[in-house]
Amino acid sequence: MTQRRFDHGYEEDTEADDLEWEDHVMATVAGEVRRRRKELRWSAQDLADRCEEIGYPIPRNVIANMESGRRAVLPLVEVMVLAKALRMSPIGLLYPVGYVAEVRQLPYEDPRPTWDALQWFTGNSPAEGATDYMLDHFLAHDLELRSALAAVESEDYERWKVKTAANRVQREAAERALARYADQAAKAKRELLHHRDAIRESGGTPPHLPSQLADIDPPDTDPTEENDL
Repeated sequence: MTQRRFDHGYEEDTEADDLEWEDHVMATVAGEVRRRRKELRWSAQDLADRCEEIGYPIPRNVIANMESGRRAVLPLVEVMVLAKALRMSPIGLLYPVGYVAEVRQLPYEDPRPTWDALQWFTGNSPAEGATDYMLDHFLAHDLELRSALAAVESEDYERWKVKTAANRVQREAAERALARYADQAAKAKRELLHHRDAIRESGGTPPHLPSQLADIDPPDTDPTEENDL
């Protein structure tokens, strides 16, 4: 199901069933481009100017033809540039959650909630028949990275409280909290290393670690060994 844009929202297009699936996708993107452009109070020329500033010109007439449904194709690179120009995420053009209730995720499929389709597209929900688990490793890595950073920051804060405690009661309370956060940080680091190893075993390269967690990965080589070569 696609929607046509009106002044105060989307309404169902009664002729939508006559559209091919790719037309549904293009109509959804075009509708969201138009909605966001009007929200920013920009003309089509204003949007074209901002695309040119980014370094990938999209002429005003191309934007107008896209919004009116007269354009036959919509390259992915243009979706990316339009999203940047409109100060939003590309995924928000493809799946306008909050503005479009349902989209057709794939050809011959019934419409489904836009949020569910977005979760599928971004890999946050299981993909049926998927056998490439690299994205799963990275999603899990990101989750553990956040946990590890939070634990390390809390550990540092409690360590500071131990040093600055005004009396024995405050110091002992801070020491107990420090022990808890240190244990949480150690566990999170072990899990993070596990996911980094899984990424490497699958032939990938783990993402860069922030300085607070640089001790998780051992150095590839011993600097003393390099000096001996």
